[in-house]
Amino acid sequence: MTFKLPELPYAYDALAPYMSKETLEFHHDKHHLAYVDNGNKFAGPGTKYDGKSIEDICKEAFAAKDAPVINNIGQHYNHIHFWKWMKKGGGGKKLPGKLEKLVGEIGSFDKVRADFIAAGVGQFGSGWAWLAVKDGKLEVQKTPNGENPLMHGAKPILGVDVWEHSYYIDYRNARPKYLEAWFDNLVNWEYVEEMLG
Repeated sequence: MTFKLPELPYAYDALAPYMSKETLEFHHDKHHLAYVDNGNKFAGPGTKYDGKSIEDICKEAFAAKDAPVINNIGQHYNHIHFWKWMKKGGGGKKLPGKLEKLVGEIGSFDKVRADFIAAGVGQFGSGWAWLAVKDGKLEVQKTPNGENPLMHGAKPILGVDVWEHSYYIDYRNARPKYLEAWFDNLVNWEYVEEMLG
């Protein structure tokens, strides 16, 4: 299988002012494209991963400690969903029913929001903060670099990129401000529910 860069599901300026056109152009067109190009080198046609699903490649590469594949295919997987986890006019506290129930089982919406933002702020260096489902329960997680919850036996349903290229143009070094703006104004809760399956 050859990996391809997906189109953004909205215009480059659709997420402003919370994420600028310039950020999306750099992040999607340059950074994500680099993961796709490298991913094809390390896990594309002719490699031992050829023909496997991207989810299986993530898990296998992590088990084998195959760092180039963990980071590039992991990042490709993460970004395929990252673009869909955002939408114009997103955020808000109104959750689809199934998701609301899962949140209720581990506390309140405000607690999940606070824990998610804290995970993103507390991820040293580059990485991601996540809402994931493990053993039927919702968990807040964080991972370094290109890792994701699939590699740790969980199912990701929401992830935010805390690599500097995701926010530095718009927020400089104010990662907490970026995470708050992202969670409150961009999250596409319908897609989060879709990821629940």
